[in-house]
Amino acid sequence: MNILAIESSCDETSAAVLVNGHILSNVIATQLIHEQYGGVVPELASRAHQQHILPVVERALADANLPKNELSAIAFTRGPGLLGSLLVGTSFAKSLALGLNIPLIEVNHMQAHVLAHFIETPKPTFPFLCLTVSGGHTQIVRVDGPLDMTVMGQTVDDAVGEAFDKSAKLVGLPYPGGPLIDKYAKEGNPLAFKFPMSDVPNLDFSFSGIKTAVMYFLRDNTKSNPAFITQNLADICASIQYTLIQMLLTKLKRAVRETGIHEIAIAGGVSANSGLRTTLTQIGNEQGWNVYIPRFEYCTDNAAMIAMAASFKYEQGDFTAQTVSPLPRMSM
Repeated sequence: MNILAIESSCDETSAAVLVNGHILSNVIATQLIHEQYGGVVPELASRAHQQHILPVVERALADANLPKNELSAIAFTRGPGLLGSLLVGTSFAKSLALGLNIPLIEVNHMQAHVLAHFIETPKPTFPFLCLTVSGGHTQIVRVDGPLDMTVMGQTVDDAVGEAFDKSAKLVGLPYPGGPLIDKYAKEGNPLAFKFPMSDVPNLDFSFSGIKTAVMYFLRDNTKSNPAFITQNLADICASIQYTLIQMLLTKLKRAVRETGIHEIAIAGGVSANSGLRTTLTQIGNEQGWNVYIPRFEYCTDNAAMIAMAASFKYEQGDFTAQTVSPLPRMSM
């Protein structure tokens, strides 16, 4: 089972090679052009994918020391994601699979984030709960098998990654601001300032309110002290991060109570946040959970997770026709 996987859902072009369940290469090209615009520009992302995809795939095959004529299948991200970006990866994968006369495997990007936990040991046992947190999604997922997942709760507006980035922009930090909030939060007091925590029904989330609260908080305090943000940047970042993490973990605790499942994982770009990783580990120790946190390399968008998800579909003979097209709003 030699699978070449391609990931192009947003602003990272990635290719990985999996051989018999083991990742031999995982190459990622990040697009820096979006920083000057304060966010991902879809058209620019599509153009960058076109520039990067061939050299990234060639590098992945070379790193794995695997010639393309020995591939068993081509896997690709069908969705969710930006339509133009998905089109580049989908079209490339379809063409390569057709040229090599080998199967094509479509992968759901969010399912792949969950299955990134099976790239390395230790691996969670089924069933487990996975908190998937990224710039576009926030979900609590019950995982009963590699291809058997149920979304128990999700955001009704902004994703938590958006809340980090938008709050960072309000305090004057450049894009992407989430990692910078994490950086400054390490030096601040998480209880210095109090922000409201939304409480929507069931296991769903809402993060639009904290963005508004931060905006008014900064407006009111900078009126009386124009240097307020500069003087209190670490404490502001720590307080924002603390609030967002508490909102996530409050719902996760509820999901544990409702299901009785104590195998807990996190996935997605925001799972790289050091505050979230540390707090989840602490709560896991207190509650008797088995907590699984992926390496940073497998938190952000990458093709290794696409390859791992595809390996489960390959084993079941779950292949895709050449008529396939991207699904920007693909559901889990």
